[in-house]
Amino acid sequence: MRKALLTGLLLLAACSSPPPPAPPPPPAPAEAVIGQTVVPGSKAPSGHIVPNVVGKNHQEAQDAMQAAGFYRLAEEDATGRKRSLIMDRNWVVVEQNPQGGTVLDPKETITLRSKKYTD
Repeated sequence: MRKALLTGLLLLAACSSPPPPAPPPPPAPAEAVIGQTVVPGSKAPSGHIVPNVVGKNHQEAQDAMQAAGFYRLAEEDATGRKRSLIMDRNWVVVEQNPQGGTVLDPKETITLRSKKYTD
């Protein structure tokens, strides 16, 4: 009987203690805005994140843009000589607009400025 009473008191004491406080909710993610630069790895609900292709072969840069969902691509000769980029693999991207990490609507145009490897 005494053992049952002691067990009952311990059980009552365990049940009467307040529950531990709930952990605070995680902070709400910031809404990405088109044209805003976001932290890599975050989701951009209002557009796609533009990949950084500066330093890549022009053909590889185009492939990366298309893999990210961007198909409206413009290209320019970065030397100002207005040459056409015929053999994409002979060129390297030296500048892009908008820059990598920017959230952009996939219907917008991305400009890749490249120069020949021999320039």
